[in-house]
Amino acid sequence: MSTTWTDAVVVARYDATPRIAVFDLARADGGELWEYEPGAHIDVAVGEAALVRQYSLCGPPGIRKQYRLAVLNEPASRGGSRAMHALAEGDTLRIAAPRNRFGLTSARRHLLLAGGIGITPLLSMAQTLDATGGDYHLHYCARSRTEAAFLADLENHPRVTLHFDDQPPEQLLDLGRDLGEPAPDTAVYVCGPGGFMDYVLGRAAELGWPASALHKERFSASPATAEPDGGGEGGFTVRLSSTGAEYLVPEDQSVLDVLLANGVDAPNSCGQGICGECIVRVREGDPDHRDDVLTDEERVEGLFTPCSSRSRSPILELEL
Repeated sequence: MSTTWTDAVVVARYDATPRIAVFDLARADGGELWEYEPGAHIDVAVGEAALVRQYSLCGPPGIRKQYRLAVLNEPASRGGSRAMHALAEGDTLRIAAPRNRFGLTSARRHLLLAGGIGITPLLSMAQTLDATGGDYHLHYCARSRTEAAFLADLENHPRVTLHFDDQPPEQLLDLGRDLGEPAPDTAVYVCGPGGFMDYVLGRAAELGWPASALHKERFSASPATAEPDGGGEGGFTVRLSSTGAEYLVPEDQSVLDVLLANGVDAPNSCGQGICGECIVRVREGDPDHRDDVLTDEERVEGLFTPCSSRSRSPILELEL
């Protein structure tokens, strides 16, 4: 269950906007990096405290000598973005093998909806669809041109529409027009700040789009998923199916916190229920899902995120 890491060096860095920095990373030993599919992200350990954060890969897949990241400097964040923005060309950091729960699905047409820094995974998707002749359209929303990254690649692209808050109203994103009613064999991908995500996904549901056609990736947990949905408050016991060991999970700790404190080799990364690294299967019990990564079908199948979700039943048995 251990994560595979390698040392990387910043081979290029530039500011795409006053708040977004772009980093090109290569292996410190000169070797090739891991292959990945569009929509993937990597863990990055950066700064003196070795903060581990997740960033989407926004370069074209297939180039294994370098990875490209774009990072928004967010003052209200937990410190990862500030540590990244302090990096200069030649600095080193640690990166982990890519993971992907936001990949392109098999569909005739793809609609990509990006808000702000949410352009990062969708840019990689657009580049791949360009290379393979896929049918798609990308809608990129930002507050203004000065806050939009990668404009040189996007503003004259025939499959891209730019929407800026300081434009005339008719040029703003209009989901009734730009998304419309559900279309057969069409997949929708959404990434961006929480308010943007909630608006797009809520409006898509109003328009009749089924959840199975909507694919999303958040940068932080949605407030709605952090709240209990009718149960799961208080403590409970988590049991490991492999050993029968049981541990009390108090109200103020997560299942993952308790497992790690007791030396259990449990996969983990974001700690917010948005990356999917910690997913395990429930063998027994009634989970209270508070993640923002599992689909309804995966929850029915018994998948569970120990970092964010809890239990309605006194005992929750996990396949660990």
